[in-house]
This record gives sequence, C-alpha cells and structure tokens, in this order.
Amino acid sequence: MKLDILAFAAHPDDAELSAAGTLIKAKKAGKKIGIVDLTQGELGSRGTAETREQEAKDATAIMQADVRVNLGMWDGYFEDNRENISLIIQQIRKYKPEVILANAVSDRHPDHGRAAKLVQKACFLSGLIKIKTLWDAENQAPWRPKAVYHYIQDYYIKPDVVIDITDEVEEKLAAIKAYKTQFYDPKSVAPVTPISGEEFFDFLKGRWSDFGRYIGAKYGEGFTVSRPVGVEQITDLL
Repeated sequence: MKLDILAFAAHPDDAELSAAGTLIKAKKAGKKIGIVDLTQGELGSRGTAETREQEAKDATAIMQADVRVNLGMWDGYFEDNRENISLIIQQIRKYKPEVILANAVSDRHPDHGRAAKLVQKACFLSGLIKIKTLWDAENQAPWRPKAVYHYIQDYYIKPDVVIDITDEVEEKLAAIKAYKTQFYDPKSVAPVTPISGEEFFDFLKGRWSDFGRYIGAKYGEGFTVSRPVGVEQITDLL
C-alpha cells in the first residue's frame, strides 16, 4: 500500500500528542496515512509494553490509520547505526510516502531529538540507488519523500508550518486518551509523571490554541522544516 503521509514516532503516543489532528484531517480528505513507532515505550514509568501495544491499537482505530508498525528498537537506547537506519528505510521504501512526519528536533526526552535525526537521515539514504537494507529480500526500489516535517512536542519551538485542526480536536483528544495508563486517572496508583496530571490536557489545548492563533484558527498543530517549503504559486501558501 502506498501512503500519502507516514508519521514516525520514537514512542507510541508521540504521534497522537503532536500530529494526530493533521493525520486525522488528511484521512478525512481521502489520504492514506500510517504510523511507525520506533520503540514499544517500554521504559515509560506508567504501564507496560503490552498495555502500550493495546493502547496504540485503540488510538490507531480512532484515527483510522491505514498502517501501524512497531520496529521494536530499544526504548532509551536506540542508536544511529546501520541496523536501525535499515529498519526505517525498509518502511519508507515499502510505503513510499510523499510526506514524512518525525519527532521534534529537540525536546525534553532525548529519544525525540535522536529519532528526528535518525528518520531524517534515513529519508535521504532511502533515495540512494546503492543503498541496500539488511532485510531487502524484496529488492526494494529507492524512495525519498518529497517533504519531512518535524512535529513539536514538550518544549516550545516556533513552527514553520501550522495546520488548522479545529474540527479534529475532539478526535485527537480521544486518540490521546486511548493511552489510558499514560495520562490522568484519579484511580491510578502508578508513579506521577510530567504528563499524568489532570492539568496536562490544559497545557495541550493551550499549545494548540497558541499555534492556531498564528493562522487565525481556534486550534493548530505546528511543524518545523529543515529545508524551505516549495510551492508552485505563492497563493498556495494561503
């Protein structure tokens, strides 16, 4: 299956928190969307790899994503090496996305910035004719996406691009809340984390509102770019 948009995430819930509105909006417009999680989020203070797996399935159903894959890299320890680059290239060449979404270039969790660099590097290498993956039994053809956009996570980064997600906010919130072990639950006895408090959802909506103000919308999702965005006409940027 060829995808229009493929979102990569260091952990299950990264894409939901920062890019679910954009993905849901694209799906409503008839686009094919997918998510590739690099790790199972097994080092998270709340929940387990098994509960996170089910939560990811529930969130995927809410977003109606066409594809979701987990590459099983080591949470907290994945490195920029041939094996991990090859795993990512394999997914890029398999699904041939026009656009790739990736983690924030810098963030509180070190996995986020590391994943951003890893995915960006893999996008370039995926387009090289002489690059072979370690598991290239299908002799995959080279493929390089037309654009890579980095979503914004915990730390504030001024966006280069903002997508209006006003009509998608409720579905986005439902997809986030599918990760029941990670977020606010007054009955939970799990350790308190920076994202488990009730006020965290106020922070999220405030961030989306702030991004929305840039474009005159109620809510928005922000992205950064590593190279200029190219369009045919200046009016295409309206």
